Amino acid sequence: MRRPMISAAPTRASFTGLGAPLAIGLLIVVLAVGGPQVADALAYGRAAIAHGQAWRALSGHFVHLGAMHAALNLGGLVALLLLCPARPRVMEWLRRVVLLALAISALLYAAAPTVDRYVGLSGVLHGLFVLGLVPMARSGDRVAVVALLLLTAKLVLEQVFGSSAQEERWIGGGVVTLAHLFGTLAALVYGFAFGTFRRGDRSQ
Repeated sequence: MRRPMISAAPTRASFTGLGAPLAIGLLIVVLAVGGPQVADALAYGRAAIAHGQAWRALSGHFVHLGAMHAALNLGGLVALLLLCPARPRVMEWLRRVVLLALAISALLYAAAPTVDRYVGLSGVLHGLFVLGLVPMARSGDRVAVVALLLLTAKLVLEQVFGSSAQEERWIGGGVVTLAHLFGTLAALVYGFAFGTFRRGDRSQ
């Protein structure tokens, strides 16, 4: 009598492959503890980048307006891990985060001259959600399909109406909604360029 086959596919509550996201979360916490001085030194700043401080194009995505802003982005990172159980390897994680961050900064610099300053991981998170959810939706995961529809609706509403006053009170400043859009667009390019949408991710 044959034994029933047990699927090796990860469950939605799987907690494998957490090294890279934990490191990112820890970095966000450490930088948040540094307070406004650290944020000012690392934030995306259009004038500062123009004067040679190119590192801000990457570092600005890991500092935040304050504790609440950092906590909300950490919550978004946790939501990503729960919704997308099949996670990329460490180097793929890092490549995604770095390339998405740099793409967002480049697009802000080229296409949004009125954005003088930007901080936070939210733009990168939007891109990471797209990279994680699209392969799942293609395989028939209904939760992923609904999540993508909600993400799309959120982006449209943000671009049409802007961010809510409540959200801005929570984070202690204005929301650069263009960063969310640019993160999503960058993820679409990334997904097709690296075959992510075709092959998806394998759980570690």
